[in-house]
Amino acid sequence: MPQIAKVVASVALDREFDYLVPDDVRATVAVGSRVEVPFGRRRTTGYVVGFSDQSDRPNLKSILSVSEKEPLLDNAVLELARWMAEYYCAPIEKVLKTVLPGSIRRDGAGFKTRLFVTVCEADNESSSQIQQLSPKQSAIWDLLRQRGDMFLRDVTQELGVTASPVRALEQKGLVRIKEATERRDPMANRTILPTTPLSLTDEQTQALQKIVTTWEERRVKSSCAAPWVVLLHGVTGSGKTEVYLQMIARVIAAGQGAIVLVPEISLTPQTVERFVSRFGDEVAVLHSHLSDGERYDEWHRIHSGGASIVIGARSAVFAPVRNLGIIIVDEEHEPSYKQEEAPRYHARDVAVMRSRFNDCIVVLGSATPSLESWANVTRRKYRLASLERRVDNCKMPAVRVVDMRVEAQRTGHVTVLSRELASAISERIARSEQTLLFLNRRGFATSLICPKCGYTSQCDQCSVAHTYHRQNESLRCHLCGSAKSVPAKCPACGDPAFKFAGIGTQRVERIIQKFFPHARVQRMDADVTTKKNSYERILGDFRSGRIDILIGTQMIAKGLHFPNVTLVGVVYADLSLHVPDFRAGERTFQLLTQVAGRAGRGDLSGEVIIQTYTPHHQAVQAARRTDYVGFCEQEMEFRKELEYPPYTHLVCLTLSGASEEKVSFCSNSLVAKINAQFPRSVLVSEPCPAPLARIKGHYRYQVMLRSRLTATITTPLKSLLREISFPRGIRCSVDVDALSIM
Repeated sequence: MPQIAKVVASVALDREFDYLVPDDVRATVAVGSRVEVPFGRRRTTGYVVGFSDQSDRPNLKSILSVSEKEPLLDNAVLELARWMAEYYCAPIEKVLKTVLPGSIRRDGAGFKTRLFVTVCEADNESSSQIQQLSPKQSAIWDLLRQRGDMFLRDVTQELGVTASPVRALEQKGLVRIKEATERRDPMANRTILPTTPLSLTDEQTQALQKIVTTWEERRVKSSCAAPWVVLLHGVTGSGKTEVYLQMIARVIAAGQGAIVLVPEISLTPQTVERFVSRFGDEVAVLHSHLSDGERYDEWHRIHSGGASIVIGARSAVFAPVRNLGIIIVDEEHEPSYKQEEAPRYHARDVAVMRSRFNDCIVVLGSATPSLESWANVTRRKYRLASLERRVDNCKMPAVRVVDMRVEAQRTGHVTVLSRELASAISERIARSEQTLLFLNRRGFATSLICPKCGYTSQCDQCSVAHTYHRQNESLRCHLCGSAKSVPAKCPACGDPAFKFAGIGTQRVERIIQKFFPHARVQRMDADVTTKKNSYERILGDFRSGRIDILIGTQMIAKGLHFPNVTLVGVVYADLSLHVPDFRAGERTFQLLTQVAGRAGRGDLSGEVIIQTYTPHHQAVQAARRTDYVGFCEQEMEFRKELEYPPYTHLVCLTLSGASEEKVSFCSNSLVAKINAQFPRSVLVSEPCPAPLARIKGHYRYQVMLRSRLTATITTPLKSLLREISFPRGIRCSVDVDALSIM
C-alpha cells in the first residue's frame, strides 16, 4: 500500500493535498474513503481520491481516522467528479459535495434503531409455559405467531398494551427483544398493486430492440467508440415508460442496475408507483422532498446493493448503483435538469459522461427533444428510436389556436377566458370529464399599478415588479422572496384606486370558480405545494375524479397520465415567447406540445385550446401541428446563422455586486483580458446588464463566450480566473452550456 494519500479536503481551495497514511488506518483506507485530517490549526473531513509513493511537499501530516468501513465513492464516480470540475469550471470539493447528499456527508441522520421482537424456537418447556400466559401475554403471543417478527412499538400500539407483558414473554424465553435498524421508507404509506408487462405495439417492440441491441453491444465492446446513447423520440402517450420498464427488466435479469431520472418532483409519484408496481423493493427513491432520514436510508440501501433501481430528480444521476447497466433520462429536454448553483451541471450531459466511466448505456426520452440532442442524432453521435403513434389506437388531440386579439376586439377589453375555452370547459363539466388549465405564472396579478400617476410596486432589491397574491393580501418578489402588505393607497400620489395588472394562477382560479360555481376546482403551483406529500394528494384527488378542473403551472405540463382529461386549455401561451433569450421559441414549442399531450390519453378523444396574441409564430403553429421535425429544421437554421448552440457551446459569465459602477468596470476589464488571451475562434460579447439586471440588491452584468469546442473556452478561463483578484464584494459565476441568459 502506498504511503501517501491524495485528499480533497472540505475547504474551497480547488486542489488535492498530500497526507501520510499511518499504519493503524492502512487496512481500511481506500480510494473514495471519507477521512478526518488536520488542516492548519483545525480538523476537517476530506475524501481520498488517489495514492502516491512520493510527494513534493515536506513535513506531511497524517490522516487521523477513516469514517466508514467501505468507501462512499467508487472510481467511476470519482472520475466523473473530476470531469465535472474541469468541464464546468468548478472547484473539485464543490463537485464532491454535489455528488454526495448532505445527509451522507454530515452523517447526521444516521440509521434509526428500534426494539425488535423475535419469536424463539418452541420446545417442550415453552409449550407448557404458553398454557400459563395471561390474557395480554396470550394476545401478544398470538399476534407474533400470526405476523412474525415485529417492532416492539407496533406490537404495543396494535394491542393497546404496555411493554411489560412483552418483557414478561422474554423472561419466559418465548421471545427475544433486541435493537434493529428501521428503514425510513418513502413509500411506506402507499398501497401499490403489482403489475405485469404490457403487450407492446410494433413501434414499441422496434424501439425496445434498438435499445437492447445497444446495451448488448456495450457489454461486449466496452472500449468501442460506437454511440451508447439512444434518443427515444416518442409523441406524448406513445408508451415510452413501458419501453423503459421492459428494458430495465432485462438489465436487472442480467445482474445490473438502473437509474431513472425525471425532471420534476411532481412527476416522481406517478413514475415511482409504476416502477414499484413492477419491481417492488428493487426500487429506491432519491429526490429533494425526502427527509434527511429517508434520503440517508435510501442512499445506503443503494450503496449496499439492497436496491438496484433508482428513481429521482437531477442529483439521482450520482446514485451509487452497483454494476450500473443503464441510465434513463425521461423528458430529457427539461431545463430543470440544469443546476442553478455551482457546479452548474446538466444531469443529461452528466449521465452521458457517467455512461463512459461505468460502461453502461443511456436512453434519452422526450416528445420534444432538445436541439442539442437532435443535433447529436444528425451527427450520428446518438442513435434514434422513434414512436410516432399513441398506444391503444388513441388519437392525438385536436388543437385549436384562439387569437386573443380578435377576442379583445369582440368584447372591447382583454379577457382571461375566450368564448371557445369557456364553452369547452362547460361541455366537459356536463359530461363529467376533466379539464387541465395551464398558465406558467403563479400569483393573482403580475403587478400593482396606480392608474392616476403610473406608479408600479417594485421590489427594492430586484429589478422586477411585485406579484400580488390575493390569498394573504401580499406583494411578493418571486426572485428574492421578499414580501410586504398591499398599501391602502398609492405611495406616490395617495390615490386609493389601485389596478391589478396581468394574471396568475390565483386569478384564473377565482375566475373559473365564478364562471363554474358548481365545479370542483383545484390549483397546483409552488404556493400550494409547500407541504410534504402535497403533490401526491392533489394528483391523487385529480386521478380519482374528486377534481373537475386543475389549474397549474409547468408542474402539470408534462409526464402526467390521466385518462379522463379530455380538455387542455393554455390560458396565455405568450409568456415564455417574448423574453430576451434565443431559446424562447424552443421552450414555447416544447411547453405547448407537452401540455397538449395531457389530453385524450384514454378512450375519449382530446381537445387542446391555445390562447395567444401571436397565433402565427412558428412555435405556436408547429405545436398546433405537432410538427417537431419541421420546427427543428427552421429553428436550427436560425441557430446556425447566428452561431448559437447547438452549433457552438455557450459559456455565460455573470458578474454581480452591490455597486453597479464596480460591476461594470470589472466586466469591461475581464473582457479586455479575455480578448487578449483567448484564441480568436472564441466569440466574445460586450459586457452588458443582464435581462434581470438586479437581484437581491446586487447588480448583474453578463459576458457571453461561444466556441465550437468547450475546452477552447474553459481551459484558458480557469487559468485566467485563478490569476484575477476581483475587488471585495464582486462575484463572478461561470455557467458552461448555459440554458438561460436571464
